[in-house]
Amino acid sequence: MKPTLLILAAGMGSRYGSLKQMDGLGPNGEAIIDYSIYDAIRAGFGKIVFVIRHSFADAFKDHFREERFGNKIKFEFVYQELDYLPEGFSVPEGREKPWGTNHAVMMAKDAIHEPFAVINADDFYGKESFETCAEYLKSIEGTAGKYAIVGYSLKNTLSEFGTVSRGICQVDANGYLTGIQERTSIGYFDGKVKYDDGGEKVEVDPDSCVSMNYWAFTPDYFEHSERIFKDFLVESAGKLKAEFFIPYAVDRLISEKKATVKVLECEAKWFGVTYKEDRPFVVEKINKLIEAGVYPK
Repeated sequence: MKPTLLILAAGMGSRYGSLKQMDGLGPNGEAIIDYSIYDAIRAGFGKIVFVIRHSFADAFKDHFREERFGNKIKFEFVYQELDYLPEGFSVPEGREKPWGTNHAVMMAKDAIHEPFAVINADDFYGKESFETCAEYLKSIEGTAGKYAIVGYSLKNTLSEFGTVSRGICQVDANGYLTGIQERTSIGYFDGKVKYDDGGEKVEVDPDSCVSMNYWAFTPDYFEHSERIFKDFLVESAGKLKAEFFIPYAVDRLISEKKATVKVLECEAKWFGVTYKEDRPFVVEKINKLIEAGVYPK
C-alpha cells in the first residue's frame, strides 16, 4: 500500500479565501503546494489528504482537482473547525484561536489507514525530503509507534531579511529524537547564527538539525492524539490561546515510551515566505531548480 501525504491547509484561509489570493511563485503561477504534490507523486505517495476549513472549501477544491494533476494521485478533503472536539468538551467562551497543528492532524482519522506524512501547505520542502520520507513510510507499514521527523540543517532554513523561530531537534547517538527545543529570533548577527535568550544573543551551530513540521506516522498516532488532546483540554482550561501542537503530543509519547521518532536528516533547502522581502528570492530559487532540471517549467 502506498503512503499518504497529509497537508495542513486549514490555517490558510486568508491566502486561499479565493483563487486570486493563491500566491503563484512558479513561472506559470504555481503555488508552493503544487510543487509539494508534484514531489509526492514522483516519490510514490498514493493519496493526498487536505485539512481545510469550510469557509474556503469551494475555491480550494476547484483548484486542487485530481485531473489537474493528471489523475496520478487521489485527493480527499477533511475539515478543521473550532468546535470539532471530543465528546464532553465544548469551546470555551471567548476562544477564537484554532486548536493547533495536532488538532488538524486528528481531523484525518477516518481518511487515513496507512503510514502517512504530515507537512504544512505553505512550505517548500524539496524533492529529496519526499523521497526520503516515502522510503521510510514504506518500510514501517504494518508496525505501530515507529515515527519519524524530517530534519533540516538550520542554515538551510534561515531568512536573509529577519529572524525566525525554529524547533531545534535533540537527537541521541542512534539518530532518534529525544526532544525539540523551541528557539526564537534566530538569525545572522555579526556573521554568526544566534538566537535570543531573554535579551542575550546566544550562538548556535548553523548545522543544527531543526524541525519544519514534516513528520511521518503510523495510524495508531490518531488514537494516541485523541487521548492526549483530552488531557490538553483539561490542562489548558482558561488559556484561550493555548494550542495543541504536534511536538506536544510527540514529546509525550516519547516520554511514555509508546513511540520512537527516527530523525531523517535531509540536505534539501527549505523555502518559505516569512517576510515579504523573501518572495522574490523564493521565486528565483524555484526558477533555478527548473533550470537545473529538478522541475519541468
